[in-house]
Order: sequence, then structure tokens, then C-alpha cells
Amino acid sequence: MEQKTARLGTDSAGIAAAAKVLAAGGLVAFPTETVYGLGADARNDAAVAAIYAAKGRPSFNPLIVHVASQQAAEHYAEFSDTARQLAAAFWPGPLSLVLPVAGGAGLSDRVTAGLDSVALRVPAHPLGHALLKAFDGPVAAPSANISGRVSPTTPQHVLDGLDGRIGAVLMGGACDVGLESTILSVIGDQVSLLRAGGITAESIETLLGRSIGRPADPDMPQSPGQMASHYAPAALIRLNVTEPQAGEVLLGFGDQAQAVLNLSPHEDLAEAASNLFAMLRRIDLIAQEKQARIAVAPIPMHGLGLAINDRLARAAAPR
Repeated sequence: MEQKTARLGTDSAGIAAAAKVLAAGGLVAFPTETVYGLGADARNDAAVAAIYAAKGRPSFNPLIVHVASQQAAEHYAEFSDTARQLAAAFWPGPLSLVLPVAGGAGLSDRVTAGLDSVALRVPAHPLGHALLKAFDGPVAAPSANISGRVSPTTPQHVLDGLDGRIGAVLMGGACDVGLESTILSVIGDQVSLLRAGGITAESIETLLGRSIGRPADPDMPQSPGQMASHYAPAALIRLNVTEPQAGEVLLGFGDQAQAVLNLSPHEDLAEAASNLFAMLRRIDLIAQEKQARIAVAPIPMHGLGLAINDRLARAAAPR
């Protein structure tokens, strides 16, 4: 349903106005350190349903619940010692933990998509964190974009897809990390990587002193971001390209003179991660104008490269 989307400032008045929209069952896009999230009261069935409607998101794809602190998170999930160790090390920050839902949590069933687990995160972005404190409740928030399309890292990216479909946007500037959170399943002391993201698997394994599991079944998501086709631009994508073909525009990495855009000329994976979604949007427009396909240079499969390659593989998947 068409509505006027308010552009809210980053001062206390803007934060208070955003919290008021959430309390009334509305949708607010807000910045985290990863990407912009589309927030709704995670206890309100109608508000959570409105997220799925605004995004065109499949209802079997669960949502991450954002809270202001680990103490708040423990109201909604059962924390093992290992889960507390991970939270202490990486919260606030780009890590989501999928944990058993606590009895009496009061979360909408639409948040968990019928599962007996919930994904929780404490974001580090000052503005997002301030909104969570002002609202003083759990906020379900997938990325603030049309489902399956490139994730938003600026307010304009949000408005490009959702203007007129949501209540408000907190106009917080560009996101720092540029990739969604890492998602871990934690059952007792068993830890599995469900989605690579802003915290590397190597950092997690160093903290725990052991390797972690890496299951994946995109046909039945256990957490957000596991759909096989996701983050997709309009143009088709070919990956691991060292020499672009005729009819292709190259998204480069490293020293590549033929690149139309370059994620990181100096092969800095953090820079590449930060640039990924914004550059995918830009090169998609270029490719459509030229009626071309997008070619993407090889990205190393270590550190943040694991998350970058995950997003690129989903962007290039059959639709």
C-alpha cells in the first residue's frame, strides 16, 4: 500500500520519531554497521507481516531480531556458555546467533518462520543502537530492499526500492562493513556457520580454539540469507573472470585495467566487502545500459573473501 515515507534526521528528535513509528506497528529502515535494516516490532504479528509484504519476501525465510544488549537478548533465547562467549567477544557487532527460542519470549511466529530457534544480533552502529534503546524492544529487521535484490548500504538505496512502501528511513549515511552479519547456529557447544559475513570464520575459530561446522540447505533456510538466489542485480553475472568477453562489463579486484569498476585495486578484502553492494548496483545500471552481462574477477576464498564469494554466488544463481 502506497504511503508517504518520512526521511528522519539522526538527532534525538529523529530517533524518537522512528521509535514512535515502530511502537505504532510501522516499518522503519535504519542503518547498522553492515547494511540498512527494515525494522518492525518483533512481537507484533501485523507489523512483521508488513515486512514480508513490503519486501516481497517468502514467509518461510526467517528474520533476524535486533536488540540493544546481550541482557535483552537473553529474554528471547536460551544462551549456552558457548553462546555467551561468542556474544561477549563479538557484540555489539556483525554477528547473529541462532539459538533456541526461550519459553514465553513473546515473539511473533512470523519472525521464526515456524522454527524453534531465533536469530539475534546486537548491532554496533551508533544510530541503529540508539533506535533500539529508544524503542526498548526487539526489532525484526532483514535488509531494507526488495527481496532477492542487492542489499542497501545507503539511505538512497533503501528509497530506490521501498519509497512509499514503508513508514520512515533514518538517514544515517553509508554503512561501514557493507556485508550482512555472520550467522552462527549455536546448540550447546556445537557451533555451525550458516552464513559468512562481517566476522570471519577464522576469527570465530580462533576464539573457540576449534573448527566450526558449515552446513547449508538453501531449500529450507534455518536463518536469513540462505536462499540460493539472492542479492541479484537485473543483469546476468559470470564469476571468476580473468578476461571479460565481448558483451561483458568487468567488476574487478586487484590490478585489472579492463575493470569498469574495481572492488579494491589493492586487493584489500575489507575494502571490497564495503564496496560490494554499492558497486553491484552501479555496474548493474551500466550493464543494462550497454545490454551487457556482468563479469566479476576472482576473489580469494579466505577471511572476508568467503562472505564476498557467498554473496556473489547467490547473485549469479539461476533465477
